[in-house]
Amino acid sequence: MYSPGRPPVASREQRQRFWAAIARGVSTVDAAGVAGVSEAVGVRWFRESGGMPTVTQAPLSGRYLSLTEREEIAILHARGGGVREIARSLGRSPSTISRELRRNAATRSGKLEYRATTAQWHAERRAKRPKTAKLAANEDLRQYVQDRLAGEVERPDGSAIAGPEVRWIGRRHGRRTDRRWGKAWSPEQISARLRVDFPDHESMRVSHEAIYQALYVQGRGALRRELTACLRTGRALRVPRARRQARGKGFVSDEILISQRPAEAEDRAVPGHWEGDLILGLSSSAIGTLVERSTRFVMLLHLPAMHDRGPRVKNGPALAGHGAEALRDAIAATITTLPEQLRRSLTWDQGSEMSQHAQLRIDTGLTVYFCDPHSPWQRGTNENTNGLLRQYFPKGTDLTRHTADDLAAVAAALNSRPRKTLGWKTPAEALDEYLKSCQQASVATTD
Repeated sequence: MYSPGRPPVASREQRQRFWAAIARGVSTVDAAGVAGVSEAVGVRWFRESGGMPTVTQAPLSGRYLSLTEREEIAILHARGGGVREIARSLGRSPSTISRELRRNAATRSGKLEYRATTAQWHAERRAKRPKTAKLAANEDLRQYVQDRLAGEVERPDGSAIAGPEVRWIGRRHGRRTDRRWGKAWSPEQISARLRVDFPDHESMRVSHEAIYQALYVQGRGALRRELTACLRTGRALRVPRARRQARGKGFVSDEILISQRPAEAEDRAVPGHWEGDLILGLSSSAIGTLVERSTRFVMLLHLPAMHDRGPRVKNGPALAGHGAEALRDAIAATITTLPEQLRRSLTWDQGSEMSQHAQLRIDTGLTVYFCDPHSPWQRGTNENTNGLLRQYFPKGTDLTRHTADDLAAVAAALNSRPRKTLGWKTPAEALDEYLKSCQQASVATTD
C-alpha cells in the first residue's frame, strides 16, 4: 500500500497565521510563536520561501471539507458511526464522507486508518496545481533577464570588466565590502524594456513580480538565488514592507509626529520652536545643530567622544559621543540657558539618537516632534543651516578636533550674518528684539 511520506509539521492554518504575522511586521521568531510552531520551523519557512508568503490568506471554499470537519469525521468514525450518520451530522453528502474515508486515510501503518491531520495533508497535497514558471520554460526570456541582472560590465571598447571577486554566502553583503559587479537592471526596468525590445513577441513578457519570485523562492527552477546579489539592495531575502517601515522607530508614536505640531510653529509666528539635526564627519564624529524657526538663531552642540567612560559595554551608551544619552544631555545643557518662552518645541528626524526624547521633555519642558520618514524638507530651516555650516565643517573631516569654544565662535558668526528673510537683520538682532518685547510686555502687565 503506497504511502506518500510523512505529513508536514504544521497545518495550512498555522502557515496562514505565520505569514499574516510577518505581514504585520512581526519578527520571524515571534511569528513562529503566533503560529504555534518552533522558532527553527519559522526561520526555515521564511528562508526557504525567500521571505515571500507560500499560502494565500483567502479562506477555502465551503465546498471543501475543513480541518474542523475532518476532526469531527475522525471522532464519529472511531466511535463506529456509519457513513450516512456522519453525513447527517455534518450536513454533507454520504458520497463525500465515503470518498473522504477512502482517499485520505493514513497508510503508513499498512492499513487504512483515518486521522484528521493526515487527511488534511492528503487533501492539500492533491489540491496543488504546480505550474512551470515562465522564466523556466522560456530559454530566451530567461537569458535576457539574467543578462540584464548579472551581465558583465563592459569598457567603451567592448571588453568585459570582471570587477571584484565576491563569494556568494546566502546573505546580504556586509557594510563597506565589495559587491558583485553586473549590469544590475532592476526587475521593473527589465519588465518594461522587454516591450520596447520585443514589441511584436508576446512570449517575451514577464512581470517584475515574477522576476522577484524567481529570484527569492527556492525550487522554482528559473533564476539562481545568488543573482539577488545583483539587485540594488543586495538582499538575499525579501523584507516585508511593514517590518521595514517599523524598523528602528519604536520610540515614535502618532502623537509626536510633525502633523501634531502647533500651528504657531508652522507659520513661524512665535519664536521658541526649534529644528535640530546632526552633521557627521570622519570616524563617527558629529556636531549637533539647533536652529530657531522664526529668527534663524543657531546653537551648536559639542559632542566629544566618550572614551573616558571605559570599554564598550553591550547595550550601553554609544561611545562616539552622539548616542541618545549624550545628545539628550547636550541639548538639555544648551537649551536650558534660554528663557522659558524660547523652549516651546523641537523638531527632529526619526534617528535613533533622539530615542531619549521623553526624558529630554521632562528635563527641559521641550516638546519633541518627529518628521515623517525620509522627509528632510520638513526641517527646511535646519537643512539650509547645515549647508552653511559645511563651509566651516566640510564633509570627510574629523569634527572632534573642534572645541566647544570653536563651535560657539562659528555659531556667533552665523548669528551675526544679516538675512534677507529677516529684512536684513541678523538672527541675534531678531532674537534680541523678541526678548525685549517680552520684557516690556511683562513690565506693562505688572504696572
